[in-house]
Amino acid sequence: MAVQFATLNPLQIQRGISVSLPRRTQLFPRAAASVSLPWEEQIPPNALRRKRDPSWRGGFSLGVDLGLSRTGVALSKGFSIRPLTVLELRGQKLELRLLDIAEKQEVDEFIIGLPKSGQGNETEQSNKVRSVAGRLAVRAAERGWRVYLQDEHGTSAEALDHMIAKGLSRSAREGRIDAYAAVVLERYFSYSGNGIELVIPKQVELQNKLRQGPPKDVDFFPDD
Repeated sequence: MAVQFATLNPLQIQRGISVSLPRRTQLFPRAAASVSLPWEEQIPPNALRRKRDPSWRGGFSLGVDLGLSRTGVALSKGFSIRPLTVLELRGQKLELRLLDIAEKQEVDEFIIGLPKSGQGNETEQSNKVRSVAGRLAVRAAERGWRVYLQDEHGTSAEALDHMIAKGLSRSAREGRIDAYAAVVLERYFSYSGNGIELVIPKQVELQNKLRQGPPKDVDFFPDD
């Protein structure tokens, strides 16, 4: 089955079925392209690859928690999760810094937390995060890297509990949004990538680069 990308929202990953994209939130206005489904088989997330093959060797996943003025970053390959850093950047500088970190840490996918209200609904901040994810996805796709959105509803409480369990004082917990990024990654791997959204650029050439994967990633499509 082919899907017509009329407005091209992020694609909801669900194994074994075809997905129709809603026409509301427009990350890439006026985008139009047809691709074959299922995308998860063409571009499986690292968490799913790890579930299928525990011995799989591939790139790292970079967890990103976008705040109003600071961005938390964490790193994992599906085993231990390491809070990495907190960035006080915005706009293009933030996007370029994330790409630089990904290059140095051998990352091939970004897992960006998507904030929601206490009732689980998307908010104004959700739209801002989607906008950043859309721009980052275009830059990342040039290198064959993927950008996903992970529902982070409830992760703030989980991160706080985690820091308290580690014995961090209130003052020490302030500003540790890298811990929130770590919880986003923890949820992503614990769910084996189920329920994430793949952000797909509208340009066909970039979609093809996503299918091909990073140039030097021999594990991306081991059967090729």
